[in-house]
Amino acid sequence: MLSLSRRALWNPSVRRASAALRPFSAASPAEKFNQAVKDLNNVPEEPSNDVKLQLYALFKQATVGKCNVAKPGTFDFVGKAKWDAWYKLGDMSQDDAQNEYAAIVTKLAGEKASGPAQSQEPATAASSGVEGLVTTFQDGAFTIRFNRPSKRNSITLEMYEEMIKLLKDAGQRDDVKFLVLTGTGEFFSSGNDLGNFAKQMQTGRSQLELAKEAAELVRRYVAEFINFPKPAMALINGPSIGVSCTILGLFDLVYASDKAFFQTPFTQLGLSPEGCSSYTFPRIMGIARACEVLMMNKQLSAKEAEECGFVSKCFPDASFQEETQKKIQELAQLPPKSLMHSKTLVRASVLEDLHKANNLECEQLIKLYALEETREAVMAYLRGEVKL
Repeated sequence: MLSLSRRALWNPSVRRASAALRPFSAASPAEKFNQAVKDLNNVPEEPSNDVKLQLYALFKQATVGKCNVAKPGTFDFVGKAKWDAWYKLGDMSQDDAQNEYAAIVTKLAGEKASGPAQSQEPATAASSGVEGLVTTFQDGAFTIRFNRPSKRNSITLEMYEEMIKLLKDAGQRDDVKFLVLTGTGEFFSSGNDLGNFAKQMQTGRSQLELAKEAAELVRRYVAEFINFPKPAMALINGPSIGVSCTILGLFDLVYASDKAFFQTPFTQLGLSPEGCSSYTFPRIMGIARACEVLMMNKQLSAKEAEECGFVSKCFPDASFQEETQKKIQELAQLPPKSLMHSKTLVRASVLEDLHKANNLECEQLIKLYALEETREAVMAYLRGEVKL
């Protein structure tokens, strides 16, 4: 997801309104539009990227008229996406743009924030040093929770760095018996926040430099999971996409809600597998299915993932929290040294191969980041033309 402020993308010039949402009455297009501009900042849940772009374009059309600015440069991904959305409105009248803008906001205002009820956090719950992550510690279980539900728990650059620190620290702490990774809300995680890519491209640094930096961050992130010395359990509360899916092949135990699904849409974005998935997926689910998932962007249901061995156990969503808490308690009762040595034995024969796969995958990512087809694929996603 794009990590841009709602105000900057929807409305570049109007300050946040403090008034509560209120319905539109019979009013002129301009009156309805002005009210919508105020109400937009109070909608219960953040819209998708394509709706944000639509709102931005309609705002410009309603206030300026037909697109009258030059197309942004090649590497200004966000600017190009916004320009394209505005340009496509053509000769739409300002009244029509105001009415359509108001209609979209009215619809958004009527949508209630959704998401399954979350279990109570333990008394030891605490925010990490970075927005988007919450950690808890109880009965030897160190839990990291993706906590950006309005962004589908997509991972920012800051979250990557913090995760690396948290994993390293948990691996070294004597009181931590095992790791638990899960998400808040409807998604486990939608993977990399593509706003990372767009934001970095606007820094003026060379494409190659940015590509190497991004690939190195991914390499370090994945390496921490490869090296984690204690049992690692993933609780997949909802959809798991991209790197949040590929790293699951490095976990020892994976439990999923039956509402979850798994997808790696790398080729849709002009990219290639990461998270050691080029190594782990064929060995877990077989080459044929792995190629469908990694190359053809096939979406695996939780049940399919269980059947092919990618998921340890699939639970009904209604009982997911209860059942996974039982698994956590069960693991907490086992001798920690025995668990660590068991993991070491299971992973020892493939440890070197996993690091090789991680390095090779990141080398390929550097090459792909520099290609025009990758830039175009990312642009198509930012414009809302590609649904992952």
